[in-house]
Amino acid sequence: MRAFEPDNTILITGGAGFIGYHLSKRLLELGTRRVVGFDNMNDYYDVQLKKDRLAELTENDRYEFVAGDLADAAMIRQLFEQFHPDVVINLGGQAGVRYSIENPESYIQANIVGFFNILEACRHMPVKHLLYASSSSVYGGNDKVPFSTEDKVDRPVSLYAATKKSDELMAYAYCKLYGIKATGLRFFTVYGPMGRPDMAYFKFAKKIMEGQPIQVYNNGDMMRDFTYVDDIVTGVVNIISNPPEEDSLGAAYKVYNIGNNKPQKLMDFITILEKCLGRTAIKEYLPMQPGDVYQTYADVSELMKDYGFKPDTSLETGLARFAEWFKAYYHYE
Repeated sequence: MRAFEPDNTILITGGAGFIGYHLSKRLLELGTRRVVGFDNMNDYYDVQLKKDRLAELTENDRYEFVAGDLADAAMIRQLFEQFHPDVVINLGGQAGVRYSIENPESYIQANIVGFFNILEACRHMPVKHLLYASSSSVYGGNDKVPFSTEDKVDRPVSLYAATKKSDELMAYAYCKLYGIKATGLRFFTVYGPMGRPDMAYFKFAKKIMEGQPIQVYNNGDMMRDFTYVDDIVTGVVNIISNPPEEDSLGAAYKVYNIGNNKPQKLMDFITILEKCLGRTAIKEYLPMQPGDVYQTYADVSELMKDYGFKPDTSLETGLARFAEWFKAYYHYE
């Protein structure tokens, strides 16, 4: 595998997002010639947090930011024509499982139409490598664990999951038809500082610090492969300079799981978070919510085989870092 090549222009959609921010920061630290962030800055969660991420990134003169919508095909063409990216990392799109039940149209526009526009741009203005965010949600109702990229994934239990699997299918078709080199990244429950306020751990922290009850679904009987954001970023950086080889059908296409390979019980997660915050949670136990799954568990054998790497940050370490940032950012004593 080739070492990371810093002499590239790397376009990151969802650049003001949680993973986009951390990835951009790492790439700039590694000396990447230019990082271009693209984001529509929507109000799905607190826009100020996105602005604060960008404020830090734009202090570096090798970082540029463009505001725009993935679903705007003309805007995407203009973006590619202006910056001629060598590598594209598509982290943009509408996130969240439960929100896809409330507002399904936004997922079609951002995750299907938006990704189609990225694929079309890569088709007409070729790049060295397209990487894109998929999700552990594609495993849906699978009973076999750990989840392997070889598993059949045709039973999504949310529209969000269905859009992510659709992205994988579209990417494969474009790789086969037009010679694009693409890698899909199935992320598993990412957490850490500067994270997403819509995520459970973030909501838990806020309510714990304010003395409000937290909602614990399925009466706490759930397991998640919680993955610290720095491990996600390391996985992505390892892959950037290594586009996949062609398969038997001539498609240069690959999918990896990036997860901690160690599912944790939700109640254990809450206990560790309580300890890191120095407060005890008031718990409200509720049934399983539509779109949720009982367990996520990543098989990362392909990541290990190809890169000798797997995420390994412990919950104790990761949540301590998150709690320290969270209390400072929101001025909790």
